[in-house]
Amino acid sequence: MYLDVHKESEEKMKKTVEVYKEELKSIRAGRANPALLDQISIDYYGTDTPLKQLASISAPEPRLLVIQPWDINLISVIEKEILKSDLGLNPSNDGKLIRLPIPLLTEERRKELVKVVRKSAESAKISIRNIRREANDIIKKMEKDKTLSEDDRKAAENETQKITDEYIDEIDDLTNKKEEELLEI
Repeated sequence: MYLDVHKESEEKMKKTVEVYKEELKSIRAGRANPALLDQISIDYYGTDTPLKQLASISAPEPRLLVIQPWDINLISVIEKEILKSDLGLNPSNDGKLIRLPIPLLTEERRKELVKVVRKSAESAKISIRNIRREANDIIKKMEKDKTLSEDDRKAAENETQKITDEYIDEIDDLTNKKEEELLEI
């Protein structure tokens, strides 16, 4: 019975880690990566549309992204959205496509990005802890409803904690790898 609670909690925790991985992809490490632009949405005929659905994005060089919109009229809108984002990039266009040079990261900017990564990691950990709390609340309710003994409740809570620790460790590993990537020159 409480195994269903664990299975559901573990699924939610997996999703949290996946969302965190996607967030990490959008934090630049000095190399051109089309995933940097995944967070950018464009108002296209009244609908917020992800940039990657409105243009082809490529990285022809290690420090350059090229955005080629399928609708030429969107070039100025895309440029404005890139400038509004917190990526710190300056787009330039030739009327048909946008070039986005990726500058080398300064020591100061690298440290700022590490702080962003840590903040994002802490948000992911909070989400996982909230999932643990919800699971433990359900388990306690099962004990209160007499569908679970006190010993089973303790065992179930210990198992929930093991699952939580596993996913928090995974977030820590991802964070450490990203920090190393950001701090390498």
